[in-house]
Amino acid sequence: MTEEDAPVFSTVECSVASVTTAYNSAHELARHVDALLRQDRPLQEIVVVDNASSDETSSMLATRYPQVTVLRMAENLGTGGALAAGLAYAALEKRHDWVWMFDQDSVPAPAALGLMLDEARQFDMTAEVGILATLPVDTDMEISSTPWLWRNRFVKPSPELLKRPIVFTDLVITSGSMVRRDVVEKIGLPRSDFFIDFVDYEYCLRARSHGYKIAVTTRAKLYHEIGKARRVRFFLGRQHLWSQHHPFREYYFSRNLAYCVWWLYPSVPAKGFALLHLARHAVGVLLFGPERLACLTKMLQGVFDGLRASLGVRFLPNQ
Repeated sequence: MTEEDAPVFSTVECSVASVTTAYNSAHELARHVDALLRQDRPLQEIVVVDNASSDETSSMLATRYPQVTVLRMAENLGTGGALAAGLAYAALEKRHDWVWMFDQDSVPAPAALGLMLDEARQFDMTAEVGILATLPVDTDMEISSTPWLWRNRFVKPSPELLKRPIVFTDLVITSGSMVRRDVVEKIGLPRSDFFIDFVDYEYCLRARSHGYKIAVTTRAKLYHEIGKARRVRFFLGRQHLWSQHHPFREYYFSRNLAYCVWWLYPSVPAKGFALLHLARHAVGVLLFGPERLACLTKMLQGVFDGLRASLGVRFLPNQ
């Protein structure tokens, strides 16, 4: 990388835009946008991708937040399609140096952006940090979404590692993650054909395969609750955080995970892990899920479609 091509880390010179994917979020999006406007280090642009909402999302944004750029999609493109549209606008068209990505219900702490940029300034340019992420926590300040290491399987970092100010990892969730413009230019946009689930992890794996590092700034907090999560007792008395998902989401996660380890990053250990992981999840659905048959059916359909590389939009949220 030449000095001319090197990314800008200065908190004075660096241009940062946020991109939030939203769908029928009129009642929760305001809290999120307010948090973006309260950042100690102001954003140059706030972008909301309205994924063809059928509620008052668009009118609420127009009335309360005229300074927000709204990209209205003609149809629901899912997280993948909405992120791709948002990054195409913010990184490729408007050419912001960094793009901070969010779900509609996540709330960054006021100091989050400033802390991330302060850490970014300390990186050596040769470190090739392409994605910076916050640490997602719930209202009790417990980690709600663990950053994972990928070793042909999900490996959870140790609690001691997560106490460090900077943690290098392989997989982070979209919400709260910030990607450099030149990374988007090099590796492309998130996969719209994934629709939802595993979109973020695939993008992280793609960035890592191009030599970019992913860093979590643990002092920068993102308040992020896991929907319908509860602690349950699993085998041998072990406690497990169980998150209930609609059947259509079970389809996309199963399909996209299977597709990644069979077609994009194939290895025998990864394939074995994916099958075991999905089998364990199926047991969890049987034990704890209220929509057992529907969820298991969608999981099987997802695995089948993933193995034969049949992607695209098959099910919508109301199906």
